[in-house]
Amino acid sequence: MNKLDVSAPPPDLDSGTARKPQSNIVSGTSAAGVRAIGVQLVTFYFRAPVKAFFRMRVDYMQMARAVNPGIRTGERWSYRQTTPLLLAHAVKHHGWGFIPNQVLPPLIANISIGAVLYTTYLTALSNLHSPSSQHTKRVYPPPTLTSTFTAGFAAGTVQSLMAAPLDALSMRFKVSEMLEGQYKSMWAYGRHKLREIGARGVFAGYGLSFLKESLGYGVFFAGFEFVKQQAYFEYITWYYGRRHRHTPGHEGGDSQIFIRPHYALEPTFLLLAGVTASVSQHLIQHPLSKIQDVHYARLESIDYVSKIKDKSVVESYTNAYKRTLSQCSQQAVKLGGWRRWLYRGFLMGTLRQVPSTSAGLIVFELVRRRFADAREGVVIEYDNSRILLS
Repeated sequence: MNKLDVSAPPPDLDSGTARKPQSNIVSGTSAAGVRAIGVQLVTFYFRAPVKAFFRMRVDYMQMARAVNPGIRTGERWSYRQTTPLLLAHAVKHHGWGFIPNQVLPPLIANISIGAVLYTTYLTALSNLHSPSSQHTKRVYPPPTLTSTFTAGFAAGTVQSLMAAPLDALSMRFKVSEMLEGQYKSMWAYGRHKLREIGARGVFAGYGLSFLKESLGYGVFFAGFEFVKQQAYFEYITWYYGRRHRHTPGHEGGDSQIFIRPHYALEPTFLLLAGVTASVSQHLIQHPLSKIQDVHYARLESIDYVSKIKDKSVVESYTNAYKRTLSQCSQQAVKLGGWRRWLYRGFLMGTLRQVPSTSAGLIVFELVRRRFADAREGVVIEYDNSRILLS
């Protein structure tokens, strides 16, 4: 660690200005865009689709894979199955219109939902914790776990509402309908399906989505902020305060010191915060996703039966949760219990999620700080000392 820098001038402690709403939007949108890129990088690494940061509501590469002969025939993975070459093949055989018609709609939808999530979180946290509304790089005192969980809970709730139509479309999406030429683009598919299922179909199963998103992002942001701020400031206080306590002139009176921590210390805590957030969120969302998949399959069959027999689905939707619970119970018994069934595949899912989640959170934090005031000062009271973190 670096030695204490006692020669640095005191920073301006009153330079914080209220955070502008535009800064929240820029931070949220940037994190969403980087997450989309990050998922592709991790997908390339694991050679398999991944669910990370915030779940991909609609797979924007699904049509590009569907029109690729190598993937259709089950060819072994090769560099030809990477995202750029899949897109190049699709454009070569279907024209440049393939990208705006089949790729951009789900990509824009995913980024928009991510921007809503982060913007809502930053806005809610600013209202719950006054220092977080100041335009500074570091927030001190840091927000409490209650504040960050509540803000994350609110952000997850708003996201679940905004994402309900996308979840409904994703659940009912069939590649065969697109390949047969029934719809010219994803835009046309989305418009037709939403008119067909109506508001009741869009929000069928919303209860599970609400629980998964609100609780998941509540612990997600609470874990991230706790490690990034509370744990970081506690370590700074313990390490540098302990060292300074034994320096000449400290004993017997008040003192004030200025420190610049080791340059790698804060990024390390930021990375740990991303890992903590990812794992804690996955603990909540992984088991609920298992139940949700069963429930969505049931809702899809209800839609199909209602279309064939031209009958009302109100009663079927009402009883869907009860039947889903019964079906989940049967599957759990076959695997030796609820815990084993709910957390089956948890380890690999977490390993796939952590890299892009951590990267996305780091970019989110860097963008937030990019639009913060460069002048700042954090005062930490320790014994008879005032540690000014510059």
